[in-house]
This record gives sequence, structure tokens and C-alpha cells, in this order.
Amino acid sequence: MEAQARRIVVISTGGTIASRWQGTGFAADAPGREVLATAAIPHAITSEVIDLFNVNSPRLTSAQQLTLLRTVHEVLADPGVDGIVVTHGTDTLEESAFLLDLHHDDPRPVVFTGAQKPLGAEDGDGPGNLYDALLTAATVRDLGVLVVFDGKVHAARGTVKTQTLAADAFADPSGPPVGKVGFGKVSILHRPARPEPLPLPAADATLPRIDMVMHHVDADPLFVETAVAAGAQGIVLVATGAGNATPEFVGAVTAAIEQGVLVALTTRVQGGPVTEIYTHGGAVDLAAAGAVLMGTLRAGQARSAVLAALLSASGPGERISALRHAVGSVEALDGGEAAAA
Repeated sequence: MEAQARRIVVISTGGTIASRWQGTGFAADAPGREVLATAAIPHAITSEVIDLFNVNSPRLTSAQQLTLLRTVHEVLADPGVDGIVVTHGTDTLEESAFLLDLHHDDPRPVVFTGAQKPLGAEDGDGPGNLYDALLTAATVRDLGVLVVFDGKVHAARGTVKTQTLAADAFADPSGPPVGKVGFGKVSILHRPARPEPLPLPAADATLPRIDMVMHHVDADPLFVETAVAAGAQGIVLVATGAGNATPEFVGAVTAAIEQGVLVALTTRVQGGPVTEIYTHGGAVDLAAAGAVLMGTLRAGQARSAVLAALLSASGPGERISALRHAVGSVEALDGGEAAAA
């Protein structure tokens, strides 16, 4: 039986699953082994822990995400490892998981999980989520980076936090889960479409400034202009509807792109794609100005895609191509699957 045991490495990064009461609120402070000790280990799995960092995920930085990315690739350089589980805070889990998925080039899974209730809570969800994540990491192959939470298996791409407090915290508002976990079994319902992975960023890469700007009633492009003045190399415009703003925003986006800024267009609407329907400042005009439409990727994951594109290419044209690759090729694959179905 030992010869058949699946070896899973748990990378601990903090979050609610590692949080304890600090006198005025909860904060991450428990080491990974203490977190792992709360969960039952599925049969025929051996586990080991890497304590990478221990933070509440709203404090996470791009530098830490890249450290996590490189650590995952270093762990998978060992052929004896069968899979990885990352315990992570839920607030920015969707961003880290998607960034890793954009660069994931291994059939072995990387499974993110966490908790909505802190370590040691009587009705805590962390132990169950961790058990399910370990089982998934030991079971599936060729699915990329996954998010396992509340008995569901989600593809990293498109999956976002949809509930602030409820146990069923994650979903893809534009698509179904990849699978489910129950009764000691992982059931895969469909295989997520994924583009070819982007190359790993250089170890000495300078992290670019990437800002988000939201459109709303009475909004003006001040913050687009401010971001450019502050040295932003990328801007995520969180528009209304299917990707709409105003003619004034189109002017500011045009000026930003002329200065070499990579602009991604997403929406504040929960589900559905960004698409070219409206003019007079809508997605038709923003796309014509050079903004890259982000499909069903929402703000946090759009920013992760911009970060990956900026770090994997040098010139403005190459960066636009890299960003479109991260978005557009998947839309084509999804359409092919739908046609085949």
C-alpha cells in the first residue's frame, strides 16, 4: 500500500483557515502543520507542508504571488510529487489561483482551498475543505489549477468569491463547476478549456504598477489619467453592462494606450461576457481604442492576466498579444466544445 500512496505537498500561505482570535478580530498566525492537523488525511495519501508565508490574503502582494508561483514549479520539479494543495485566504484566492493557472504546464494538479470560519471553530469548514482538496490533488490530472470549496471543484479561470460569509463561497457566475467531491470520491463533470501556458516570469523581473478604475454614474476618467501619471503599465477598466463607459473614458483610454499602457476591459456585472454592442463610449469604441476585452474574467482575474502579460512580453504589441492569448483562445475553445455538445 505504501508504494501506491500519493504524495501531496501542502503549501500554507495563511488566510482564515490559519486564523485565530487576536483580541479584536481574527488574523492568520497558525503554521501549516497545525492547519493540516485539523483535517483527516484521505486513505493512501502522504502529506508534507511548506510554510511559505502567513498573511490575511487582503495583504497579499504580487511579489508574494510570484513567490508562490515559483515555489509550485520548484515542488513539481520533483517527479515523486503527485499533486499540490495551497491553503489560501479567500479574499484574493481567485487572483492567485488564476495567475498560477496561466503559467501551469504540468498534468499534476494544484488545488487551492481555504475556509470561511477560523481555525478551531466548532462548525469550521476548513477541515472538510482541506480533506476534499487533498483527495482532489491525489485523484485528478490534466485539469490545471483548481479551487475546491464546500464539496465543489472549480476551474481557476472564471471562479470568484461570490459570498462574503457563506460556506459555499466560490462559483463561476458564467459557467458550471468542474466537478464535486463527496463520499470519498471526486467526480469530474467536464474539463475546463485552457490556453497554452505562458512562460514563467524572470526571477529578477520588475513588478509593474497595475491599477483598477471603475465606471459608474457621473464617473469621469480622472483616475485613468491619474494611474497613467503614477506610472501604471496596466489598467483594468471595470465598466458597466457588457463593457460600457463614456466618450470621455474612450479618450483617456486612447491616450493611455498611446503611451504604451496595457488596458483590459471587464465589467462590474457578475456574469456574462464583455462584448462589443454599444458605441458612444461603449465596448465598441473602447475596443477600437485598443482596450482588450476580457471575456468572462472579472476585475481581479483580469488584473492577474495583465500582470502575466506584462511579465511575459516586452513591447506593447507583444503584451497585447499575450493578454489576448490568455483570454481569446479560451473563448474559441469554449465555443468549439459547445458546438460539439
